[in-house]
Amino acid sequence: MKTGINAPRGLAAFGLAALPLALQAQSAGTDTDESLRLNPLLVTATLAPRTADQSLASVTLLDEATLRRQDPVSLTDLLRGQPGVDVTTNGAFGKNSSVFIRGTDSDQNVLLIDGIRLRSATTGGAAWQFLDPRMFQRAEIVRGPRGSLYGADAVGGVVQLFTHEAEEGGPHPHISVGGGSFDTQRYSAGLSGSSGGTRYSFAGSHFNTDGVPVRRGGDDKGYDNASGLARLSHTFDGGTELGLLALRARGNTEFDSFGSPANTDFVQQVAGIYGELPVTDNLRSRLTLNEARDESDTIDAFGFSVFDTRTQTARWENTLNVGFHELVVGIEHSEDRVSGTTDFDEDSRDNTAVFAQGLLDFSPLSVQASLRHDDNEAFGDEVTGSLALGYELDAHHTLRASYGTAFKAPTFNDLFFPGFGNPDLDAETSETFELGVRGRYRHAFWDLAAYQTHIDDLIAFTFQDGRFSAFNVNEARIRGVEFSAGTELANWTLQAALTYTDPEDRETSNRLPRRASRSLRLDVDRELGDWSLGGSWIVQNHRYNDADNEERLPGFGLVNLRAGWQFAPFWSARLTVENVLDKDFATARFLDGDDFLNAGRAAFVSVRYGAQ
Repeated sequence: MKTGINAPRGLAAFGLAALPLALQAQSAGTDTDESLRLNPLLVTATLAPRTADQSLASVTLLDEATLRRQDPVSLTDLLRGQPGVDVTTNGAFGKNSSVFIRGTDSDQNVLLIDGIRLRSATTGGAAWQFLDPRMFQRAEIVRGPRGSLYGADAVGGVVQLFTHEAEEGGPHPHISVGGGSFDTQRYSAGLSGSSGGTRYSFAGSHFNTDGVPVRRGGDDKGYDNASGLARLSHTFDGGTELGLLALRARGNTEFDSFGSPANTDFVQQVAGIYGELPVTDNLRSRLTLNEARDESDTIDAFGFSVFDTRTQTARWENTLNVGFHELVVGIEHSEDRVSGTTDFDEDSRDNTAVFAQGLLDFSPLSVQASLRHDDNEAFGDEVTGSLALGYELDAHHTLRASYGTAFKAPTFNDLFFPGFGNPDLDAETSETFELGVRGRYRHAFWDLAAYQTHIDDLIAFTFQDGRFSAFNVNEARIRGVEFSAGTELANWTLQAALTYTDPEDRETSNRLPRRASRSLRLDVDRELGDWSLGGSWIVQNHRYNDADNEERLPGFGLVNLRAGWQFAPFWSARLTVENVLDKDFATARFLDGDDFLNAGRAAFVSVRYGAQ
């Protein structure tokens, strides 16, 4: 293994200076299919289908073609280095992972799966490491506060994963078999199609690996994951639609607990049913009932522990279209429940919210305004809102400005953990200003955004008032600039993301821990008939493991390569080589000062049968 490298200081400046010039040199035409690929439809930013331009937000779509080309082993591999996104992992393959959006903590952003929130009610964050990327068709990343649409924790942004939709006709089967380094095995299969008004999609996957050590001199730490998906819907002649979704991942991951072997059995699950009714030609009403589970049984240096959390939600959403304008009004009720070996002072809490959003089009000016009120029995009332203005400078450039507020809810650990919880905690609150501009051409796009977020009442465990407990003691200011660009031309697909983030603890002026301040990601792919070749280059500068900024983790550069071959109708093979240069890098450390090791060079190959 080689030593990690620091990110070149001039790289960010070069990328910002050169890439927009190259993209604007493209011809500006009007090809519908190409326009949709470079200005795609997204739903997460506004609760309704809007193009990236129309969303008035900083958004990134990772579509099916991207996921197919990159064939990531984990979701964190896919998200690392995307605009405004940073990732830390406590080792490779199913080890604890955090996703930071715009410098906010992992529990200050929201993960949705087909509209269903998935998180741990005890820690507040999502278990990104336990979700198999092959179970998803695309991912939408929205950067900036969305508390007025999604409630608690949407401070830095929202990531929504979409499962595979049913294909027309069919049935259409697909199967994939593969493996690679560290005795890794990967299998997946699925069946989808439609008949009449009924659409269906079923899939399953299994991932198993011996893994790699998470600390120097340690043993390999394995990981096993079995996932299943079912989607079914029916549209009646009058336009009424009923549907259901179920996604479940179950397995085991091994890790190191203060030098002792440890492991966790986990379950990640979302399930829901919905009904959508066209009340009139201009009014749609949708009712959704869903449940999310995060369960873990752990054996570590402290013994045996069980943490099971369950969130049940009912959401009624009504959408009214009036000309070019759209109004969304809804109500949402949810209940969190926790159980296990820890005797929390309280084991449940309810939250009721009402929300409204207006999407107004006065072309070339557009206005988006939203407001939400949350009433939580554990920490009280919170009101969040947002206002975004967009102006079309011409046919290819859109200017946007926005202001939004959000809050992070105290977790069950913060409020009720025996001996440490503080039931008097307030929610963390934030406000964000953003200014952005987007350029879109026939074969290319670019997007530039600058923002500032101020967060008050940050929750920290500290000694105060004669006891060690959770208190609202800190505040943070996060400033940043993001630039992204892409082009599709002559069988080439190029994507670039450049991020500068300044996440500052206002009390100490130190950088918030485990965040890089500069990041660059380049993805290049080329189609060559039945062959495809591509690669990704991800560069990040140093970060600090601790709040005092005394434990510095060096920056690094990673090179990943990939190749695909369609060798027969419906048959294809794919090879990926991760960390080609075998870089030794870490994004987190143990309490004793050892680095959490990530995997070195790793190769994976797979063969797939199914529509391409």
